[in-house]
Amino acid sequence: MTELFSIDNILFSIGGQNVSIIETISVVSGLTCVYLATRAKVANFWVGYLYNILLFILFYQKGLYSSMLVQPVSFVINFYGHYRWTHPKSGEENSKKQLKITLLTNKQRVYFVVQLFVLAAVWGFALTGLDDLFPSIFREAKRPFLDAFVTVAILTAQYLSAQKKLDCWAAWLTVNVTNITLYLLAGMVFLPMVSAGYTILAFFGFRMWRKQWRQNN
Repeated sequence: MTELFSIDNILFSIGGQNVSIIETISVVSGLTCVYLATRAKVANFWVGYLYNILLFILFYQKGLYSSMLVQPVSFVINFYGHYRWTHPKSGEENSKKQLKITLLTNKQRVYFVVQLFVLAAVWGFALTGLDDLFPSIFREAKRPFLDAFVTVAILTAQYLSAQKKLDCWAAWLTVNVTNITLYLLAGMVFLPMVSAGYTILAFFGFRMWRKQWRQNN
């Protein structure tokens, strides 16, 4: 199993860069998860659990420790979202008896944006010392502040998705655009192409969710 998920286990190459089996499986599960989310399908959470596990392994091997360490937290938020979507409170149900799509207030939007930058700065600083504190486990972090920004943005987007807020797609768009830069700087070729695909799906997701929001409001 360990050998199967090694980045040295190459499946194919793109632009002179090797793509491992774990990267390929991660991409397939990730795209499936996002597609199901754009359709507001509860099944996206089941695929999301697998996606978290695969990304934990992949990011550890790539030295992107912030993105790696966030996966257990992301797993918990995924579980929370799964519960929220299927167990809405009174008045929160849509026609399918699931959590309906809503919007953030302007005050809430400002709060999430400020929180994003503050937490990213704090976490990025913490990442710069991981290799000194745990030299036997971690190498020097690559692009710690950019990695931290992506990490906090993902958690923000995932939390908003768990609450079924239409605004989550703006957060996911930010994540995908930033991820393209991070992956390229980390020497990846395949994942930036996939992030471009996620960006396109985010636009479709926004349109589909907005249509459902209008129907329920």
